[in-house]
Amino acid sequence: MGCGAAGHGAVRGPPSPGGRASSASQRARIQREVPSNCIKTSKYNIVTFLPVNLFEQFQEVANTYFLFLLILQLIPQISSLSWFTTIVPLVLVLTITAVKDATDDYFRHKSDNQVNNRQSQVLISGVLRQEQWMNVRVGDIIKLENNQFVAQADLLLLSSSEPHGLCYIETAELDGETNMKTRTSHVALSFCGSKRISGEPGVVLGALGWSWPCGEGKSQLSHTVHPGGLRQQLLLCCTEGRERHPLMPSCSPGPDTKLMQNSGRTKFKRTSIDRLMNTLVLWIFGFLVCMGVILAIGNAIWEHEVGVCFQIYLPWDEGVHSAFFSGFLSFWSYIIILNTVVPISLYVSVEVIRLGHSYFINWDKKMYCAKRQTPAEARTTTLNEELGQVEYIFSDKTGTLTQNIMVFSKCSVNGHSYGDVQDMLGHKAELGERPEPVDFSFNPLADPRFQFWDPSLMEAVRLGDLHVHEFFRLLSLCHTVMSEEKSEGELFYKAQSPDEGALVTAARNFGFVFRSRTPKTITVQELGQAITYQLLAILDFNNIRKRMSVIVRSPEGKIRLYCKGADTILLERLHPLNQDLTSITTDHLNEYASEGLRTLVLAYRDLEESYYKDWSERLHRAGSAPEAREDHLAWLYDEVEHDMMLLGATAIEDKLQQGVPETIAILTLANIKIWVLTGDKQETAVNIGYSCKMLTDDMTEVFVVTGHTVLEVREELRKAREKMMDASRSVCNGFSYQEKLSSKLTSVLEAIAGEYALVINGHSLAHALEADMEVEFLETACACKAVICCRVTPLQKAQVVELVKKYKKAVTLAIGDGANDVSMIKTAHIGVGISGQEGIQAVLASDYSFSQFKFLQRLLLVHGRWSYLRMCKFLCYFFYKNFAFTMVHFWFGFFCGFSAQTVYDQYFITLYNIVYTSLPVLAMGVFDQDVPEQRSMEYPKLYEPGQLNLLFNKREFFICIAQGIYTSILMFFIPYGVFADATRDDGAQLADYQSFAVTVATSLVIVVSVQIGLDTGFWTAINHFFIWGSLAAYFAILFTMHSDGLFRMFPNQFRFVGNAQNTLAQPTVWLTIALTAVVCIVPVVAFRFLKLDLKPELSDTVRYTQLVRKKQKTQHRCMRHAGRAGSRRSGYAFSHQEGFGELIMSGKNMRLSSLALSSFAPRPSASWIDTLRKKKGCEGSSASSPGGTADKTPRV
Repeated sequence: MGCGAAGHGAVRGPPSPGGRASSASQRARIQREVPSNCIKTSKYNIVTFLPVNLFEQFQEVANTYFLFLLILQLIPQISSLSWFTTIVPLVLVLTITAVKDATDDYFRHKSDNQVNNRQSQVLISGVLRQEQWMNVRVGDIIKLENNQFVAQADLLLLSSSEPHGLCYIETAELDGETNMKTRTSHVALSFCGSKRISGEPGVVLGALGWSWPCGEGKSQLSHTVHPGGLRQQLLLCCTEGRERHPLMPSCSPGPDTKLMQNSGRTKFKRTSIDRLMNTLVLWIFGFLVCMGVILAIGNAIWEHEVGVCFQIYLPWDEGVHSAFFSGFLSFWSYIIILNTVVPISLYVSVEVIRLGHSYFINWDKKMYCAKRQTPAEARTTTLNEELGQVEYIFSDKTGTLTQNIMVFSKCSVNGHSYGDVQDMLGHKAELGERPEPVDFSFNPLADPRFQFWDPSLMEAVRLGDLHVHEFFRLLSLCHTVMSEEKSEGELFYKAQSPDEGALVTAARNFGFVFRSRTPKTITVQELGQAITYQLLAILDFNNIRKRMSVIVRSPEGKIRLYCKGADTILLERLHPLNQDLTSITTDHLNEYASEGLRTLVLAYRDLEESYYKDWSERLHRAGSAPEAREDHLAWLYDEVEHDMMLLGATAIEDKLQQGVPETIAILTLANIKIWVLTGDKQETAVNIGYSCKMLTDDMTEVFVVTGHTVLEVREELRKAREKMMDASRSVCNGFSYQEKLSSKLTSVLEAIAGEYALVINGHSLAHALEADMEVEFLETACACKAVICCRVTPLQKAQVVELVKKYKKAVTLAIGDGANDVSMIKTAHIGVGISGQEGIQAVLASDYSFSQFKFLQRLLLVHGRWSYLRMCKFLCYFFYKNFAFTMVHFWFGFFCGFSAQTVYDQYFITLYNIVYTSLPVLAMGVFDQDVPEQRSMEYPKLYEPGQLNLLFNKREFFICIAQGIYTSILMFFIPYGVFADATRDDGAQLADYQSFAVTVATSLVIVVSVQIGLDTGFWTAINHFFIWGSLAAYFAILFTMHSDGLFRMFPNQFRFVGNAQNTLAQPTVWLTIALTAVVCIVPVVAFRFLKLDLKPELSDTVRYTQLVRKKQKTQHRCMRHAGRAGSRRSGYAFSHQEGFGELIMSGKNMRLSSLALSSFAPRPSASWIDTLRKKKGCEGSSASSPGGTADKTPRV
C-alpha cells in the first residue's frame, strides 16, 4: 500500500503542536482548490437534463429544420396545414430521444457512483479512516489490502509489510498481462513496515523531498530531492497482489492519472450510412426548394394571367397586392406541404431499428460465455450497420488472440524428443485419440492442473536418466520465480512471466520441486529429497541478451552455470563437442516452431573455483562502476556464458483462445484483412501468427522489417515492394505493374499476385509512420495478406489505425483487452473490448464487448451483415414511400392554380408516417434477413456487398426516388383520368375533391403495403400483424374520421363527414384503386424476376440452393481441411522484465518465512462481386487484350 499527501505549498520544517489540526485544515483547503478525485462520465443531472438535452437535439439539422417549419405553420398567410401536423411528430421524436438519452445517462451515473463510492483507508490526522475514493485528495496516505483494486488515482509506494518495501502488482487492466510485476518503496522508507509510518502526510513527503501542489488548479505532487521512479509508482487500474499492507501517496487524481491522460479523447463515431444520409437529406432539401420555386413561379404566372380575373369571388389574402408577392407566399406554403420528403420520423425510426439490433446482440446465446458468465454487449446503438462493412481488423495479441496461459507441451533432452503421443502401433496419435495423461500421484507436491501426455519422460525420470534429471534441475534453479507456501505442501508460484511459471511447474510435477529461496540460496526438493543450493549470481535477462543464467554451488561444492535462452543466441555459445547433439536438437526445434510453440534452449557449464573467484571479483567491480556499468556487466556475462554443454530444449504453447484459427480463416475469406498490433517481441508474435494461421508456409514470402534508421526502413520497404512487383510482372503476361496501378491505394491488393506477410518492429514502425514514409508503408502493408506489428506502443497502435482510416477510406475495427488498447479502440470506426479476467478498461472504452475472440466472427458475419442489410432496405423503402406520398401534391399543384391546396386531408398527412406506414417498415428493419445465420457463416462471400457499399449508395437512392416519383405519377393521374368522366351508381358526377382525396390516399396505402410485402425477405408473425394491421388501422381511422359523430363534436375539424362511406361504396373507385396498384406493382415484380433470372446475387443463389436441398432432403456435406505442418524456425525470448535477478540477489523480494476448419467448404463467389472489384481496382488483362474473353467465374 502507499501513502500520499495532498495540499498546496511546500512543506517547511517540523510539525507544530497543532500539526494535526493544520493537516486537517490543509486537506480541507485542498478539497476546495485541487480538482476532485471524483470520476464523472455522465452528461446530465436533474436540473440540466431538459435544457442541455434539448440544446443537443436541436444541434441536429433535421430537428432545427422541423422547428423552423413549425414556426412557418403558425403564420396564417402561408400555412395551409394545421400546426399539429408538425408538432406531433416533432414532440414524439424529441421525447423518444430524450428518454433514450436519460436511460443511457442513468447507467453512467450508476457506474460512476459504484466506482466513486469504493472504500479506501486514508491516513487523516494520524488515524486510518474509511474514506470513499472520490474524496481522496492529492497527497493522501492510503493503505491498500491484498488483491485490492487501485481506483481513480496514480499512487507512489512508500512502504510495504514485505521486507525491503517490496510490492507485487498485477496490471491486467492496463496491458492484459496477468503476470506479477514488482514495485519497491522509496529508499528512505524501505526499512519501515507499514505500521511505522504514522506521521502527517506533509512531514512524510517533505522528508522525501516531495511537496504538495502549489497554485490554483495544480493537482499533482512535485518532487525536489528524490523523484519516484517507475519501480515505485502504481498506475490506475493495477491490483495489489501478495503484499498485505502497502502504504502509498496519491500522486494524481482521477482525470490526471496517466491512464486517463493516455486514453485519448473520446470521439463521436458516425457510420458511413449516417454520413451518406446527411448528404442525401441536403440533396432532398435542395430538391424541395426547387419544387417550391417551380410551384411559386407557377402561382405567380397563374395569378397574373388567370387569378386576376376572379378577384370578385377569389380575392387575394389581406396584405397580398401583387402576383409576385402571392408567388413568394406560395413558395413557403409549398415548403410546408412538401416537407414530408424529409420526414422527421426517419431519424427516430433509425434509432429504434438500431436499438433492436443492439438487443439482438445482447440476447445472442451463441455469444454468451458460460465459463465466465459473460454475455455479448452492444455498448452503443449507433454503429450496428457498420459492423457489416468492416474491411480491416486491428487486433491485440495477449489476452485477445491468446489466453495468456502457458503450457509445457514438449521438450528435447539429450537428442530425444518427448511430448508426442503415440498409439498402440507406434504412430503419432491425433488430438482426439490421446490416452490418459501422465499420472503424477506419486508426487504430493505436484500441481493437479498440470497435464503431460507422454509417459516416456516420466519413465526416464524414474529410471534415473542423468540428462533428464539435469534438465529438470536446470528448470527448477534457473528462474526468478517466487514461491509461497501457505500451508504444508500447498505451493503457490508467483512468476514475472507466465513462461517461467510453466517451466518451473513442469519441473515441479516431474519431481524437481522449487520450494523456497533466500537472497543467497535456492531450496529444491529433488525426487523427495530437499537440497539447498548456494545462489552465487543471477545473470539477468534483457532484450539484447535474450537469455538468463544462474551460477549455483551444489552441496558437494561444485560450481555450475545454468543457462536458458533463445535458440538463435544460445546455440552459438555451445562447446564444439556438441555438434552432433546440436544438429538433432535443431531438428526438434524446427518441428516445435512449425507447430507454433515457443522454443527455448537449455545449457550448462561447470566452473573452476579459481576462475569463479576471479570472475566474481571483476563482476563486483563492474557493478560498482560509476560509468558504463551496463556495458561492463554485459561483457562479463558474455565471457562466462561460453563453451556450454547442451542439455536440450523446451517447447511452450501459448494457448490460443478457442476458435481463433477458424475465425481468422473465415474472416479472411470474407475479404477482411487482419493486422496484429502487439507489444510482444517479434519471435513471440510470429509464433502466434503461425499458430492462428495468419502466417503459413504456403505464403510466397514473409517480409521482416527491423531497420533502426529512416534509410534502413525505407530500403527494406522498397525491396519488399520490388519483390512483389517482380512477381506480379511475371503473372501479368507482360503488362507492367505500374500500368495496373490506379491512383488509389485500393488497387494495390488487386495488382499483387501471391500471398505475402509483413512483420515490422516498433522502432522501425516509428520511422515508417513519419509523414514522408507513411504512404510507402501503407502501400506495402496493404499488398500483404497479413501484417504483424511488434513492440508497438499504445500510441503507435492508434497511429496505425488512423493511417488506414486516412488513406484507405475503409471501415476499421480494433479489438483488444487491456488499457493499452484503449487508444486504438477509440480511434477505429468500431471498437471491441474482450471482457473477462484481463480487466475492464478496454470494455469501458469499447462499442461492443464479449469474452472470446471467436465471437467476432458471428458479430460481423451475422449481426453486422444483417444490420447493414436491414438498414439499407429500410432506407430504400422509406425514401420510396415518402416520395410516392409527397410528389402527389406537386402534380396536384398544376391543377389547383398552384394554390398550395393539399390532396389529402391534414389528419392523413399527420398519421401517414406515424401510424399507417411506420410499423411495417420498422418490422422489416428489425427482423428481416436474406439467408439464415448458418448460411451467413457458411458463405463468407455474402459479407462483401457491405464492404463495397452496394445495398445503399447514391445510385440506389436515385433508383428509389425514381420509383417513388413513378408511383406518385400513376397515383395521381390514373384516378384523375378516371374521375374526369366517372359517375356514381345514381348517375351523379363522381369527381369531387373529397372523393378524389380518399381514392388517392387508399391507393397509396395499399400500394406501399404491397411493396413492403415484396421487399420483406423473412416473414414473421410480427411482419404479418404490422402490415395487415396497418391496413386495418387505416380503414378504421378513415371511417372514424368521416363519421357523423366526430363531425357533430368538432364540425370545424372533421369536414369530410360521410365521404369515406360514400366513396368506397362505389365499384368504380375500387376498380380505380385496383388498376393503380397493379400498374404500380407489376413493373417492379417483372424487373425483379428478370434480375433474379439473368443476374442473380449471391444471396439469391444461396436461397435457391437451400430450396433445392430441402426438396432433396439431403444433408450438407462437410469437408475437412487438414493444415500442413510448417517449417518456420522461430527463436524464443523471455517475456519478463530486466532487473528482476538483481532484485532477487539483493534479498528485497524475500518473505520472512493445427487448424481444422470443420464443416466449412469454401465456395466460389458470384461473378458480380469479382466484376465490381475489378472495376474498383485495376482492369484485368483479359479486358485489355483484343482476344479477351468474358468473365466466366462460376456462380454458387
